[in-house]
Amino acid sequence: MMYVALGSNIGERGNYLAEAIQAMAVNGLQVTKESSVYETAPVGYTDQPSFYNMVVEVEPSLSAEAALLQLQQIERDLGRERLFKNGPRTIDLDILVYNSEDIQSKQLTVPHPRMHERAFVLAPFAEIAPAVEVKGITVRALLEALPASERQDVVRLGPLQSLVSSV
Repeated sequence: MMYVALGSNIGERGNYLAEAIQAMAVNGLQVTKESSVYETAPVGYTDQPSFYNMVVEVEPSLSAEAALLQLQQIERDLGRERLFKNGPRTIDLDILVYNSEDIQSKQLTVPHPRMHERAFVLAPFAEIAPAVEVKGITVRALLEALPASERQDVVRLGPLQSLVSSV
């Protein structure tokens, strides 16, 4: 299985998450499980709105590299602009885990190199796949190992459908 983290903090955040999931299915990335949505404080550059974050499980029909290219295209299609590191974004899509593979290339590092420090990734990931192992440690154990101060700004809002505004 492949697990993808989604984040948005510009505009209709829930709609961007929903549109990204729909676009994944159209592009050969079938979502089989979705976490709840969590509202989280920004990390790194903090002078920006809070994020909606979630994690989805995807049945991989593409290689990790091909999946990355599809995810980057979805980001562009949904208006993502990379103005500066950790800046605001309409959508952010990151491959967290691809099967049990360790991938180190110029374009892609899997497992995601910073997920073990990020409650905004680990909380939704642990909700849908607590027993998945990352370098021999379960996602649940990674989340529990984070200091409480890291987890306090991660608030579960509920299912994505409840946060999508009707058009």
